[in-house]
Amino acid sequence: MEQDRVIVIGAGMGGLAAAIRCAASGLKVTVLESAPTPGGKARAIPSPAGPVDTGPTVLTMRHVFDALFALNGERLDDHATLIAQPVLARHWWPDSPALDLTTDRDENAEAIRAFAGPQEAAAFLKFDALAESLFQSFDAPVMQAAKPDLPAIARAALRQPRLWPALLPARTLQGWLATHFRDPRLIQLFARYATYVGARPTHAPAVLALIWRAEARGVWAVEGGLHTLAAQLAALATRMGVTFRFSTPATRIQRQNGRVTGVQIADGRTLQCDTVIFNGDPAALTEGRLGTAAAAALPRSATHPRSLSALVWAFASRAQGPKAPDLLHHNLFFTEDPTREFAPIGTGKMPEAPTLYLCAEDRAAGTVTGTERFEIILNAPAALPALGPEDFRKCRQITFDRLSRMGLHLTPPPPEALTTPATLDRLFPASQGAIYGRSPEGTMATFRRPTARTALPGLYLAGGGAHPGAGVPMAALSAKHAVAAIMQDRTSASKSAPTAMRGGISTASRMTDNARSRS
Repeated sequence: MEQDRVIVIGAGMGGLAAAIRCAASGLKVTVLESAPTPGGKARAIPSPAGPVDTGPTVLTMRHVFDALFALNGERLDDHATLIAQPVLARHWWPDSPALDLTTDRDENAEAIRAFAGPQEAAAFLKFDALAESLFQSFDAPVMQAAKPDLPAIARAALRQPRLWPALLPARTLQGWLATHFRDPRLIQLFARYATYVGARPTHAPAVLALIWRAEARGVWAVEGGLHTLAAQLAALATRMGVTFRFSTPATRIQRQNGRVTGVQIADGRTLQCDTVIFNGDPAALTEGRLGTAAAAALPRSATHPRSLSALVWAFASRAQGPKAPDLLHHNLFFTEDPTREFAPIGTGKMPEAPTLYLCAEDRAAGTVTGTERFEIILNAPAALPALGPEDFRKCRQITFDRLSRMGLHLTPPPPEALTTPATLDRLFPASQGAIYGRSPEGTMATFRRPTARTALPGLYLAGGGAHPGAGVPMAALSAKHAVAAIMQDRTSASKSAPTAMRGGISTASRMTDNARSRS
């Protein structure tokens, strides 16, 4: 077996970042991807206006990706055009003016003052400061750590008693926000950040308020769509010596003598290796989709219950109506009754009156005219059955009729423009359509998400289903943790391996002489 060979299963953002970091550490890397292109959930489908994203639409924490290019002495800006968005998002409600939020705290306070009055502006400043403290307190012991460091979190909380209400076991994000704001629109806006990691606001822990501060640090659109960033990461990995095998599903992770020895692919061949990084939904492992050896690598509690899924429209259209000239890249059309969104989702049904996230992809650099690309996302439950004709008509009605009533007219696209939870389950095996892996709902959910190491020596995890969680930058950070674990385990195994007999005589078998350690 070839030593120091790493196989990465999956070319999503976590898999691409893991391949780059492994190559930078001097390891030989092969990436297996069942799709014909890289990106995973950062994928695109064709439209008359060009490829349109069906997954994540903007980039936050861009320094995570700057660091990947720097590993090869390169600059991200030389390979992809990132466009900083002066407005994070434009928020709309029925019969209400729009509210824009930016990266500037004082600008936001003034905008909220004009939108909802001075009391709510003061409430925002207090909330924003607390959310920033939460972000800073959780960054090092959670996001930057190989696994959540509960004692470090406790020490950070003890130093800042004002954070305690947000850390109470029974305190939900929506409930905590209601102690700050009186305007239900603002509660709805900031509670929305729970959905960015697959949780319902009424069930998400209050600490998820820190996601607001992650976005408030800056949002970048990628020229051409976020799927082009995945293509550039794959190109970077290739320049660093990584081999890609697209349209090549992995079917089994092989084990011998208690550790990983290879990966079987769909044609029956086995590619030998001593390390596997799995960049798929970890539920595929626990369900045995990659064999019995991998099935025992994680407990089922690391992958269940499941996070939210989505219904995603990706299409081209002309925008018309009074709201059309005011669209930005990032837009949210809020429902007037959140219970009609999340109550049906909680019972496994399509939402009745959802909030609509609309990305006007071609407006990243300014206003456009003519046909343009749109992505519209509706929250949905995981395991939602495949939509029949009547379900499709209902989904189209609750999307496009609602936008029309709010002043934006778009031509409803055909069924092939709609990605459903069933579509996602087919593309990402065992996911049940859940976009974010294990559900983040519940006080201890963060501590139950699987970390990079598994119980099977040689098998590691990277991606949104692993620690530190969902989102493009988090998936890339998970790769950093995975590769650090790999290198640490190799070093530890090398140090512990016996290399000499008493008396100082070096020993080596004819099979392993001059070979590097498999550790």
